[in-house]
Amino acid sequence: MTTYAPAEASERTGLSLDTLRYYERLGLFGPVRRTTTGHRVYSDHDVAWVGLLVCLRNAGLGISDLQQFMGRMRDRSSGPTGLVELLEEHRSRLRDEVAKMNLALGVLDDKIAYYSAQDGQSKK
Repeated sequence: MTTYAPAEASERTGLSLDTLRYYERLGLFGPVRRTTTGHRVYSDHDVAWVGLLVCLRNAGLGISDLQQFMGRMRDRSSGPTGLVELLEEHRSRLRDEVAKMNLALGVLDDKIAYYSAQDGQSKK
């Protein structure tokens, strides 16, 4: 099993050391193993899990959403249903946001084309 010092884990996940510790303190991953001197040692599993958390954050899930996600991961008494519902709800919101962004991008592309053509006309 490969392990990483905190600075290496930070680099691999793209998160600051403070954010890694914050996520750990909130119980979003871990517990992180420690050396005999008390220094954190991150495993491949820890780094991969943080990668998932980063992806979910990028998808618009807030800290409380991540805590709900982790709670449902830990309590699987009802099976994956609660997890699926949570993720489907956020996927739906994300798709709505993507549609809005695509619309805005289309408008910007049209305006760029229009004003570029106007600029070309004025130089003649």
